[in-house]
Amino acid sequence: MIEQLKTDFMAWFGGGREEIRTFFAPGRVNLIGEHTDYNGGHVLPCALQIGTYALVRKTGSADVRLYSQNLPEKGVITVPLADLSYNDEHGWANYPKGIIAAFQASGVIIDSGFDVLYYGNIPNGAGLSSSASIELVTAVMVNELFQANFSMLELVKMSQTVENNYIGVNCGIMDQFAVGMGRKNHAILLNCQTLTYRYLPLALSNCSIVIANTNKQRGLADSAYNERRATCEAALAKLQQYLPIRSLGDLTSEQFAQYEHVLSHVEKKRARHAVTENERVMKAAEALAKGELARFAYLMKQSHLSLRNDYEVTGVELDTLVEAAWKHEGTIGARMTGAGFGGCTVNIVKDEHILSFIEQVGREYAQKIGYEASFYVVKIGDGAKELTEKEEMRL
Repeated sequence: MIEQLKTDFMAWFGGGREEIRTFFAPGRVNLIGEHTDYNGGHVLPCALQIGTYALVRKTGSADVRLYSQNLPEKGVITVPLADLSYNDEHGWANYPKGIIAAFQASGVIIDSGFDVLYYGNIPNGAGLSSSASIELVTAVMVNELFQANFSMLELVKMSQTVENNYIGVNCGIMDQFAVGMGRKNHAILLNCQTLTYRYLPLALSNCSIVIANTNKQRGLADSAYNERRATCEAALAKLQQYLPIRSLGDLTSEQFAQYEHVLSHVEKKRARHAVTENERVMKAAEALAKGELARFAYLMKQSHLSLRNDYEVTGVELDTLVEAAWKHEGTIGARMTGAGFGGCTVNIVKDEHILSFIEQVGREYAQKIGYEASFYVVKIGDGAKELTEKEEMRL
């Protein structure tokens, strides 16, 4: 695959293969801990072996030229290093532009233009963090090209800042953290408030992770996300009048029950999800560490029910996929993952049942929803990095 991408790179940008360098950043899936990241709680994501590739070569010019293999109709987007301001017309290219601008703002001297070809094999719009993936692959690439010597954690924080302030999406840090800090065959237990973390071996003996994409257009997702976040912030402000807490993630269920009467009906439901989901993540991490997959699966189910009933971000598509999965004999655990209102479910499925799982769950979904879901059997991979020659040859 990399050899073909290099051929495509030369077709667009000319030159030979010698100076082309290849970088990769994964997508991510969150096993449990939804809408807890911006509420100061814990999450349990892992990086995937699908993601975004960036092939790059310095040019010595004053321009950056960007091309996406996934959007060939957009052609090459040429941007002067002297003006990396956000431009609606540049669409997807604003993500790498924002990262390059952030390096400049950090005092890094980018004294040469460069050409980049991007190729992603993350399903588009699936909620597996394609935006964080393109941010981190660009950040690692620029860090190496111009020897900026930022740590991976600094690149993760930079990428989140770009998403918040340059792109304008008020996300938490989980996506960028999982994409940057992933480790093969491990999940990451991350405290989103302190950024303390630890790796947990993901021992899925005779099971695999299957991602199911609803293929629903997610037109309401951003506004509903911002609304949920604002409601949680309002609930926190009220609770802080009674408790010395920095975030909803600091609360126990017992404390919440004691003071929930000060909240409105909607604030109570949203905050209850944030508090109980945080506790579920900690229990799930303990179950994972002990290899207790059945307990982990039970917590996945409780997570989905809370997201459906209290946070109200599932919708008929996600509920149909998850409920069909729960009925299948090969399913260990299933829940929605990501922001909601479409996007994906994450499923742990026994290997010998994967084909029938995809067939049966897919059939039930299509019958009820009227169009098909897509399924992906995924493996857990490393975080963002430059690929070695040996790694390139394996692709």
